[in-house]
Amino acid sequence: MSQVLHFRLIAKVISRISFIIAVALLISAGVAVIYKEAVLPFVYSLLLSVLLGVGLDFVSRRTEKKAIIQRKDAFFSVTLSWFYVSLLGSLPFIFSGAIPSFVNAFFESVSGFTTTGSSILTDIESLPKSALFWRSLTHWIGGIGIIVLFIIVMPSLHEGGYHLFTLESSVQEKIHPKIRSVVQRLFFIYLLLTGLETILLLAGGMNLFESVCHSFGTIATGGFSPKNTSIGGYSPYIQYVVMIFMFLSGTNFVIHYNLLKRDFTKIAKNEELKFYIAVTAIIGVVITLLLVFNTEKSVEESFRESFFQVISMITCTGFATEDYLLWPKIAWMIIFFSMFLGGCSGSTAGGIKMVRHLLVFKNIRLFFNESAHPQAVFRMKLNGNAINETTNKTILSYFSTYFLVFIVGSILLVTAGLDAGSAASSAATAMAGIGPGIGTVGPASNFAHLTDAAKLILTFLMVLGRLEIYTVLVLFTRNFWKD
Repeated sequence: MSQVLHFRLIAKVISRISFIIAVALLISAGVAVIYKEAVLPFVYSLLLSVLLGVGLDFVSRRTEKKAIIQRKDAFFSVTLSWFYVSLLGSLPFIFSGAIPSFVNAFFESVSGFTTTGSSILTDIESLPKSALFWRSLTHWIGGIGIIVLFIIVMPSLHEGGYHLFTLESSVQEKIHPKIRSVVQRLFFIYLLLTGLETILLLAGGMNLFESVCHSFGTIATGGFSPKNTSIGGYSPYIQYVVMIFMFLSGTNFVIHYNLLKRDFTKIAKNEELKFYIAVTAIIGVVITLLLVFNTEKSVEESFRESFFQVISMITCTGFATEDYLLWPKIAWMIIFFSMFLGGCSGSTAGGIKMVRHLLVFKNIRLFFNESAHPQAVFRMKLNGNAINETTNKTILSYFSTYFLVFIVGSILLVTAGLDAGSAASSAATAMAGIGPGIGTVGPASNFAHLTDAAKLILTFLMVLGRLEIYTVLVLFTRNFWKD
């Protein structure tokens, strides 16, 4: 008799994740030693992670060597993995006493691994440096995708692992037919971008600890900063560096790969990249002009603050240089709507993604063309390739599902004690993985004042948004559990 899910395979996946987290905790313990801080919170967390990994590995040993993870297993494994790593990630906060409340520690951990960047911390700089490093490291791990990382050390999944890869990172275009090769190349690019930004931040006078933490947060498009003022207290040079790397991190990593290969033809043909650049430029210029003519800011300051916040919102990073709620009302309203944009597919950015917005515009244009020329036959294309009807319907239905979840999430947050504006903003920023929102959860505030119920709702929305909704919601359908 067959079964719906292959639990031994799933246990194998989770065990590998446990060992990856153990390595990350070991690195953080090293940071605690360097700064002469308490090491035991990381040691306890590490031991628990290893014990769970060994236990799960023992359970999975009867798995057939040729067993391949199927699509249902992938859906379940991916969703379970994000909640599992978040539980492990909350342990150092709890054991160290940095965040003694389980709900708060879990919220911070989920926010880290999903690269959301929302925080319950009211005084970030009061935490030990090792805890702040761990907090930023959760971003970095979540950015490349812990699901992608374990594929590197888990060749036994074979091509079945591609299900996990596409579900987590939205990469639909293969660079190489072998998935392991794809992941290795993307991981190299991820490391390269992290290293380059760290060097440039050091060159701007930022110390090594803060350079590494901010690079983790930037490349992962997460937004956790070890400073209470985020990027606001740093020089214009550092703000420009962070701005550039946020934009690069919101770009499809296939573009970076083609750039390294000097395959400029493919880059030039990529319509999503052109759309991403155009949308960012238009919104940035509009807000720059609003600041120039409605505030006392200089042109350069208006340009820098405008484009920094626009790129931060569109890429769902969440870094801030100032409180945009103090800008003219129309400016921060545009910022709010930017929360629904998202970066490119195949990037570390969250949100709806630029390619989906682009295809909506293509559908609108197709509708007008067909209305004007009812006898003509039009075919919608992306990057020169025809988009079939099934794919197109899936894209359009995603918008409906996304906004339906957003509305339901907002209503639930209102019932949990938030005002309507803060509820809508919190739901939007959690689903898109941005961090700060509007109202009482704006860039000058945080999520500490929310009720535990509201925080738990938001943690679910963070994971839901990070995994692009369907991956999680499919688990709640009756057909999923049918053999």
